[in-house]
Parts: sequence; structure tokens; C-alpha cells
Amino acid sequence: MQKLLSINNLHVSIKESEILKGVSLEIASGEIHAIMGPNGSGKSTLALTLMGHPRYAINNGLINFDGKNLLALPVEKRGLSGIFLAFQTPFEIEGISLREFLYQIYLAKHPGSGVTEFETLLIEKLKILNLKPKFVERHLNVGFSGGEKKQAEILQLAILQPKLAILDEIDSGLDVDALKTVCSCINKIKATNPNLTLIIITHYPRILSYLVPDVVHIMQNGTIVQSGTKELAQEIERGGYSL
Repeated sequence: MQKLLSINNLHVSIKESEILKGVSLEIASGEIHAIMGPNGSGKSTLALTLMGHPRYAINNGLINFDGKNLLALPVEKRGLSGIFLAFQTPFEIEGISLREFLYQIYLAKHPGSGVTEFETLLIEKLKILNLKPKFVERHLNVGFSGGEKKQAEILQLAILQPKLAILDEIDSGLDVDALKTVCSCINKIKATNPNLTLIIITHYPRILSYLVPDVVHIMQNGTIVQSGTKELAQEIERGGYSL
């Protein structure tokens, strides 16, 4: 399969503190990769670095995405080139509806498109995700439950149709039923677009029962220390991160 993302010897710091200490990773188009590890291991730093967060300084390394030098692209260009990041804690924005927000991000990727095209796509995705139309009339994440915030993130994913989706602890704060619902939505999107590539960042293997990974990576102290099949996650469940 064609490589979509290639990371080579990536070193990243925040101020004077080095967080990523030589991360290397290759992901083919359409694959699902899980990155697991304890708190402070660098998982979210990797996600935010891929997205281009200005807080993180690249000390060394290369990132190639879909044939492009990702490090040369500003954050908005990374989004337009096909990278999507679902936040661990989505922001609440008063005064703008989810519908209006979705329309604006759709126009950013499809300039010149009309309202009719967007509404057709929105109705289609709401049906696929089993969401009611009134869901998108609410202010963006304001008063949403944890599960509803994650569903709103997944609806954005469905509308943007990226090449790579990074799910940063999408399971955080969700009970079992909410997790099943969110993962069901992701699987439906993946079924409609087999080329969608997923990076699932998590502490716990429970989510991997619903989003089955092709490869599991264990990150500790700023680097990937082991990679394997989904059975590796089960080993972590039994014995923890002391590999």
C-alpha cells in the first residue's frame, strides 16, 4: 500500500524541554494505527506537532505527508491538504451554531461551493451518523455532553472527508454507551471511505475493541518503544506499560 505519512527521527521541544526524542513512524493509506502510552509519553505532542501547533519547536526530523514536506506547511495548509485533528477537549464557542461552523469549514476546503451542495452533504452525513437535524442548530459544543462533543467532532470529520484523521483521546470522558456510539459513527465514515487513514491516540485498549487497529504502537518517554498487532494492546491491558 502507498505510504501516506512518514515520520523520520522527529525531535520536538516545548521551550527548553524536549518531549519527542526521535519518533519514526510510517502509515499507509487506509490503515488504522493506535498509539498508546502513559501520561506524559508524548502522544498528544505528536498529534499537535502533525497539525502544526506553534507551541512546539521542531529540533530535528522529517515529516512527509502525501508526497509533501509537512513541516513546510502552515497549519491551515495542513488542514486543506487532508489532515484532521479531533480534539481531546473540544472548545465551546457561544454565538455560532454547529451548522454555521460546518458550512464555513466546508467552504474553506471547497471555495465557490453553494449552500445547496453543503446542505445535501450535511443531510447525508447526519443520516449516516444517526444524528437529528436539530443537533447542528445548537451553539458549537455549548451545553454538549462529553459524548455530544465527540459526535460533533466526528461530524466535522464526515464533512471534511480528510485523508488522515488524528483522534486524540476521543474516548476521554465517555462512558461505555457513549464510546460505542462515537466508534460506530467513525466506523460508518470509514466504511464509506476505505482510504481514510486513522491515528487513534489513547491510554486504554477499550476503544480498540470498536476501532480495530492494523498496528499498535507503544510510546514511552518521547519515543515509540514497541509496535505490533492488536494483540499488543491486550498485553498492555493485562500487564500495563512495563514491557
